[in-house]
Amino acid sequence: MTCQDCRHFFITHEARYPYSCRAMRFKSARMPGEDVREASGQPCLHFQPRLSRRAARADRA
Repeated sequence: MTCQDCRHFFITHEARYPYSCRAMRFKSARMPGEDVREASGQPCLHFQPRLSRRAARADRA
């Protein structure tokens, strides 16, 4: 389970804080999941698998 596989993860255009999480509403210099684990001692509880492009298209239809 990594941030890159989560539907809430995205890359920002800010050089100092290039990684962000929509669910937790914060930006970070590291992967957001690392910050969550460091702060709480638990893995991110907002993780949701990213949909494949085919599944995303099916959801819209």
